[in-house]
Amino acid sequence: MHIMEGFLPPAHALGWAAVSAPFLAWGLRSMRRGLQAHPERRMLLGVAAAFAFLLSALKLPSVTGSCSHPTGVGLGALLFGPAAMVPVGFVVLLFQALLLAHGGLTTLGANVFSMAIVGPFVSYGVFRAVAALGLSRSVAVFLAACLGDLATYVTTSAQLAFAFPDPVGGIGASFTKFAGIFALTQLPIAISEGLLTVLVVNAMARFNAHELRLLPVMALAKGKAA
Repeated sequence: MHIMEGFLPPAHALGWAAVSAPFLAWGLRSMRRGLQAHPERRMLLGVAAAFAFLLSALKLPSVTGSCSHPTGVGLGALLFGPAAMVPVGFVVLLFQALLLAHGGLTTLGANVFSMAIVGPFVSYGVFRAVAALGLSRSVAVFLAACLGDLATYVTTSAQLAFAFPDPVGGIGASFTKFAGIFALTQLPIAISEGLLTVLVVNAMARFNAHELRLLPVMALAKGKAA
């Protein structure tokens, strides 16, 4: 979930913002260089941003009053690399905080770290690893999107556990509780996001194969569709 406004202690909110800031600066530079070299990819980047905004805005009820949702950042990470998704994720989270009351400004740094940094980098790493094994593009995309989604929620659980350790069991017990709560709804959501991302990538490969082949990250899968 997006950690809601004012939920984290001030020191934690500032700390996560400080950790996320260098990644955001790096991502902006990476995106600028990429678009200068390939300005024709602006529209495709917009599609990836819209995909992340729409999916991560779908709040689904969880237990104990919390919520779960897809992240949508895996698609952009596979197309443009994880660095480009940091500023995209930042804008998505900022707009959701301001327009949808989903997340918050004080918790923006923590939410950026979990959804716009950890999620895309895990998706990118998983995709590269699976593609290197020679498996199909569909398998690589599914695992990348699914595990990137789950990594976001593991990170959010850790952030909440550090902020609110269990009085008896400490951070470990608190993490187990938060992760267990999210797992009930997040596991099927992650699987669904993986399948949806496969459908989107396969559709793009079918109707815009030339442009997709020119993307260096997608080229790692050697165009295997099944």
